[in-house]
Amino acid sequence: MIWHLLSRQLAPLTLAGAIAAYLHPPLFLFLKDYFLWLFAATMFALGVVLQPEEARDAMKHPARIGLGVLTQFSVMPLLGFAAASLAVSQGVSPMLALGFIIVGCAPGAMASNVITYLAGGAVAFSIAMTMLATVLSPLLTPLLVEILGKAYMDIPFWPMMQTILLTVALPLGLGIVLRRHLGDFKASAEQMAPGIAALAIILICSYAVAANQGRIADTPMLVVGLVILLNALGYLLGWLAGHLFRFDLSHRITLSIEIGMQNAGLGVALALKHFQPETALPGALFAVWCIITAAGMTRLLNSRRAVA
Repeated sequence: MIWHLLSRQLAPLTLAGAIAAYLHPPLFLFLKDYFLWLFAATMFALGVVLQPEEARDAMKHPARIGLGVLTQFSVMPLLGFAAASLAVSQGVSPMLALGFIIVGCAPGAMASNVITYLAGGAVAFSIAMTMLATVLSPLLTPLLVEILGKAYMDIPFWPMMQTILLTVALPLGLGIVLRRHLGDFKASAEQMAPGIAALAIILICSYAVAANQGRIADTPMLVVGLVILLNALGYLLGWLAGHLFRFDLSHRITLSIEIGMQNAGLGVALALKHFQPETALPGALFAVWCIITAAGMTRLLNSRRAVA
């Protein structure tokens, strides 16, 4: 089934879309006026697949979820700020460096729920973290971007908050409401929704690459290296935080994935909407890279589990 293929092959398809966008930007430049709608589609899909029983199970441990979200909105924003500061100190433009802060301040990615499932993590915990971080993101994401990014330029806090409310909170709520009325179509919708979200993510990342095609060739290796480092440190510090909080193995795996996989699609959408296209470049690179590394980590964990 096409939707199943899209969700299962998100990493290679995202990479293929990015390559195609770089080689022939017009394939995706027409999406300029639609990328916010595409991102809204990912949040709508999350609402459709969010199962009430999983949410209730996760909510039995609110302290665990709170610690996870606290880690999400502290570790990654600080790492993003550190990456931006290092980039600026090495001559990278503040507008480009701001992209690292926006990525760091984004909530966890919906794709992390799929990766958690494939990696044998705690799916209910992953969904609860994604849901709570997404609900808080209309306030926390623009607030953190303003606090950390104002050293480089003026940050449009209220317009960013409005964008997140319209593209995150509203479609998520609509998806949850629709799920209650699907009846016999619920199973089909649950199969289609992850594929629709995956397709939207692929198209958003591809458009961001197409819009920055002229800049990518001149992107300093420092920026690429910082994207890789930001992702790796997110996984590592998420894992160490799980140890610190005395989480069991499945919850440590989940926290590592949630922290390392930012919702770079949201970061790209915010950057394209409120700043210059170059601000979206770190987010576009991060989105492609974190999906590839997460897919690789999933294979590694599964191979070790098979040997054990």
